Amino acid sequence: MTSSKVFVPTSHPRYFSLMIREKLVKGFRNGLVAPEGLIAHGRGESFDYLLGERTTKPALKSIEAASALFLLADFPVLSVNGNTAALSAKEICELNYALEKSFTEVNLFYLTERREELIANELKKYGLKKILGVGAKRFTEIPELESNRRKVDPEGIFIADLVFVPLEDGDRTIALKRMGKKVITVDLNPLSRTSITADVSIVDNVVRVVPELIKHIEHLKKNSTKKELQEIVGCYDNKKSLQEGLDIMRSSKVLTATESE
Repeated sequence: MTSSKVFVPTSHPRYFSLMIREKLVKGFRNGLVAPEGLIAHGRGESFDYLLGERTTKPALKSIEAASALFLLADFPVLSVNGNTAALSAKEICELNYALEKSFTEVNLFYLTERREELIANELKKYGLKKILGVGAKRFTEIPELESNRRKVDPEGIFIADLVFVPLEDGDRTIALKRMGKKVITVDLNPLSRTSITADVSIVDNVVRVVPELIKHIEHLKKNSTKKELQEIVGCYDNKKSLQEGLDIMRSSKVLTATESE
């Protein structure tokens, strides 16, 4: 059975959102995205709608804090699942390069070796040569975690001091914090366990966040001392940022200003 390609005019009021949706569908058809990942995206899309599908001022503050925290880390690891790979593989690779001493690791809730390989191959398209979390090495386990996400690379997430977990489930974020790691997440839901548990939670869409992270990291690398980076992190209040994101959603006038799809 074949499906026809949907034409969406650029004049459509939700053009970019629909293009993101198409990326996920393509990722599903190509084996990157689990069926459940489409459902998870739909939930996130509803929060993004309330944000006005834009990067807010609180999100930019979180991005700055996250960028500083990245640069202070000794061994940051970027965790990638199917949705992230389908939406932002190229940008994740660029973020990895911007950080210089980081690694990228595949980590899946709905785990199959085939999906691991497909996601790794998607990342390799953009020049990333060393990808962790693929193959037998993944069998090192995060303590007190029962899902498939407990299986991590002993050269990556297991020994990282900071883990970037976009589109994450709360159980692993909590477990990573118990291991003493710093956690940065991208989560459109400010009420999720992941958002509440992480050190820096960016309430925004991953497709907008990663390019902003790259820009902020490059700027801070050139213009900030270690002390200044520490001050940025020290002044950041994650609970306040989450509350501000939630307040924006509560006061949203988007529903009366644009068409629902």
